[in-house]
Amino acid sequence: MSSPALLVLYGSQTGTAQDTAQRIARQALRRHLQVQVLPLDNYVVANLISESLVVFVCSTTGQGDPPDNMKNFWRFIFRKSLPVGSLGRLDCAIMGLGDSSYPKFNFVAKKLHKRLLQLGANILLPVGLADDQHDLGSDAVIDPWLTSFWEKVFALDPSLAGVIPMREDEPLPPTYTFHFLDDVKEKTDDRLRIPMEHPVPSQSHPFPARLVSNRRVTDTLHFQDVRHIEFDITGSNIEYAAGDVVMVRPCNLQEDVQQFCQLLRLDPEARFTLRATDNTAVPARLPQPCTVRYLVESYLDIAAVPRRSFFELLSTFATNELEREKLVELSSTAGQDELHSYCNRPRRTALEVLADFPHTTAELKADYLLDLFPDIQPRSFSIASSLRAHPHRLQILVAVVTYKTKMYKPRRGLCSTWLASLDPAQGEMYVPLWVKKGAMRFPKEDTPVIMVGPGTGVAPFRSALQERIAEGENANVLFFGCRSEHKDFYFRTEWEEMMKTGHLNLVTAFSRDQEEKVYVQHRVRDNAELMWDLIANRSACFYIAGNAKEMPTGVCGALKEVFQQHGGMSPEDAEQVLATMERTGRFQSETWS
Repeated sequence: MSSPALLVLYGSQTGTAQDTAQRIARQALRRHLQVQVLPLDNYVVANLISESLVVFVCSTTGQGDPPDNMKNFWRFIFRKSLPVGSLGRLDCAIMGLGDSSYPKFNFVAKKLHKRLLQLGANILLPVGLADDQHDLGSDAVIDPWLTSFWEKVFALDPSLAGVIPMREDEPLPPTYTFHFLDDVKEKTDDRLRIPMEHPVPSQSHPFPARLVSNRRVTDTLHFQDVRHIEFDITGSNIEYAAGDVVMVRPCNLQEDVQQFCQLLRLDPEARFTLRATDNTAVPARLPQPCTVRYLVESYLDIAAVPRRSFFELLSTFATNELEREKLVELSSTAGQDELHSYCNRPRRTALEVLADFPHTTAELKADYLLDLFPDIQPRSFSIASSLRAHPHRLQILVAVVTYKTKMYKPRRGLCSTWLASLDPAQGEMYVPLWVKKGAMRFPKEDTPVIMVGPGTGVAPFRSALQERIAEGENANVLFFGCRSEHKDFYFRTEWEEMMKTGHLNLVTAFSRDQEEKVYVQHRVRDNAELMWDLIANRSACFYIAGNAKEMPTGVCGALKEVFQQHGGMSPEDAEQVLATMERTGRFQSETWS
């Protein structure tokens, strides 16, 4: 009798759900089960009716939205025409990955659970609701959930009773094998292989946009380096509207690429082709043949804080006893506190971990590189310009991420550091990018808009204002907040010009320019009468963009106070009005942590 087959389907935005799905697949292989892992949109969803065992691993993005690689599946599964009971043969389980600091915590997993029940599926165990905010991260929920899941699977199928799982220290076969080419090494720039002929740029076919300018817009003495970056998108077929986002996939820094190749004794100019060991497709982003330099620079995420799965796999190569013991501890359930102290708190990178375990790193075979390192994920930026005002151009506002931990070297955000390092004065530079619909939509008709965008949160509102002014819409209120009027007041001259021409009512909050701190939520309160008039009498739309920490909650609180003060509402009624505005699209927010 053939071993039972498990299908693991995932919806992942940043790679965490994909990592969890692959972890489940590895556990299945160790238990001698046949297993297939796919992003939900790569799976023919109509085949679900004939599957017997499926695990869904889904993250939640934005305001309770499904990730990009499960949107088609999401639309299909909620079709009203699907017959009740059509998934009667299916045994399944759902693991949700979320962040409880967001109001719609694990919304996608909860909603999928409800829908699968409606369609008659047999749900093997309660939905796993992993939480990023937990001290030990998502694994605090995933570990016990997986233990229960395997118990249920083995109870379902009596043929599994005698199965003895592989030992944890036995390496599984690699997903791909590297075939190095012995021919003369050519100096090639794989980046120029980005295909140009695709009509609309996308994740699989980004557009190589020429960098036009890269200008610092904060005072040189200010602690934060913020860049206003402009790209030329002529001939790209890219179109965008206010509220849309641009996706950029960064590269690793040259010094990191060099160190990585030295640690693993790899020749950066060596060329290879990849072959899959099963029916897995070779990553479309990698040219065939490919240089080691291109693989490390543009594909492997060596600068990220590694996940637990990294230590699990690394431990299987360790021959040095001390290193092996430490790696096993860091990848065990009991060692998660230790892993957190070693890796997550100081934000230690995968490259730094390899340097800490030199004997094990020396044992690493190239074949395992794509199993060990996830691919670099794209980063999203709100577009800060309008095509009406800047045809063939796309602009963004980027805060360069840098901070100190107990590590000797400062921690740096991969994408922002890479973008900031690009200097168009040093020659032509190209950045692969594509555009996605954003979470915010702006009204077309004669509707006033109130926008609250402190810091770089102002970016989408610059795009909206340029668009609205070009369309003759003058009822625009912008609340902008920053630390200091003279150090980080982005686009000041533009706002002043718009005010002069009567297109904008600007309200500022400079938090550090006086004794007591003043934030945008205080300014919303100060302008209660105007807010009430625009919302209650003129059906204004209200927008928030910026850091998800305290600002959105503070602004919502100020808005509810306005409703109570000027509308004579109870706190419950004010809450209800805000909820209705959100449901009908009159209140929209785009926040990030």
